[in-house]
Amino acid sequence: MNYRLFYIIFFLPIVSKVYGQPNCNAFLYMGDTLKYDACIISEGIRGHYQFSREFQEVLDEAISIDTSYDYAYKEKSVTYLKSGDFLTWKKLMDKAVEVNPIENLGYRGWCRYQFFRDYKGAIEDIERLDALINYDIGTSANGDYHLQIARAICYKALGDKLKAIEIIQTQLSEKDYFIGKYDNLHLGILYLETGEYKKSIELICNPRKRE
Repeated sequence: MNYRLFYIIFFLPIVSKVYGQPNCNAFLYMGDTLKYDACIISEGIRGHYQFSREFQEVLDEAISIDTSYDYAYKEKSVTYLKSGDFLTWKKLMDKAVEVNPIENLGYRGWCRYQFFRDYKGAIEDIERLDALINYDIGTSANGDYHLQIARAICYKALGDKLKAIEIIQTQLSEKDYFIGKYDNLHLGILYLETGEYKKSIELICNPRKRE
């Protein structure tokens, strides 16, 4: 079987979009002319096939202008993730995280969970992001999970089900938190697996119930 072709087909629906191009003028407003120039150059990826040499060369040029321009590293990495070259993906994503951890830790952590089942690595990234900011850490790349719920799932996979329950309960109790479509499903299963049968049944029968 052609595994590279398999990964391309499998990942395309999941990570097919090009991540939102930054507003170049914002860099200019902040006085960062290098990032502004790199940003303007990176706009040249529009119209190029993501697997093309031209797409990569545009981003390489942006990086040559400003080696701390994390958007270019992240965009380059997606192509390698889709093609199954995970070592190059991680090298590029590690660089994106190095130069801009706040913008990239959540994405790398989610990918470590979703594609590689690297539960410890995903927890490490999500918890590091949480420690760096004092606002909501956001959702997974596909929007299906809040990153705290993803963290809980990772703890469950590592065998710490009580920790997973605590994380989900805490997230569900956050003011104005919009309950995800899978949140109560995971919590209900955790209750079932820890012998909290009544709570599990209540969640199954009342899926929008807030803890």
